[in-house]
Amino acid sequence: SPLGMAFNTDGTKMFIVSDSGDHADSVLEYTLDTGFDISDNLTFVDAKDVSDEDETPRGIAFNADGTKMFIVGADDDDVNEYACSTGFDVSACTFTDNFSVSSDENAPSGIAFNTDGTKMFVLGDTGNDINEYACSTGFDVSTCRSVADKDISGQEARSGGMAFSSGGTKMFIAGYAGDDVNEYTLSTAYDVSTATFVDAFSILTHEGKITGLAFDTNGNHMYVIGQGGVEINEYYLTEPWDVSTAYHK
Repeated sequence: SPLGMAFNTDGTKMFIVSDSGDHADSVLEYTLDTGFDISDNLTFVDAKDVSDEDETPRGIAFNADGTKMFIVGADDDDVNEYACSTGFDVSACTFTDNFSVSSDENAPSGIAFNTDGTKMFVLGDTGNDINEYACSTGFDVSTCRSVADKDISGQEARSGGMAFSSGGTKMFIAGYAGDDVNEYTLSTAYDVSTATFVDAFSILTHEGKITGLAFDTNGNHMYVIGQGGVEINEYYLTEPWDVSTAYHK
């Protein structure tokens, strides 16, 4: 039951949120011999149990150097923050704080931050929206407050994952009602109230229940994880951050 996914900065590590199986309610860590190439040697390293904080973890994000990890969960409807003494090493992560999003969403399914962590975004599966929070201290959930939201019900009713382009002027939402990845442009970077729907890319032939979404640093590769095939599908984009140019490897 794979859910959210994330990579480290150079793509040599990949992280999957697991909801069941041998490592239920855990974050699974893998190493990749070649950055962002899932077809290359992919090795399981370790698992971090997060069930004490939430028994339905659904989304994952890190700060830039991996010394903080964030898990959003649909059981307690909150964002759980962890401090990692070694960057991007889940075995070195310790729970430090949490932030409730229950007043905005009772089934959060994805999480993302802007570059410096002063904005946090939580994707809602029930509200069919993106909730934006301003954080007075970057990557510190205890300092976050709600500032805006963006309704996406016209494009997706069962959202499973979200991502932003490196500059924050594009946003991507994946879901399994439409079995596609929806692309939006933002006239103001990382301001969801300025988002406009642009295009959608169907992944139905490869996955029928999308639960997570990620991109490489340059937007040339897109990754979709799902519970239908219990696998990761990698797509190439001939134009960076443009899903209309995506094709399956």
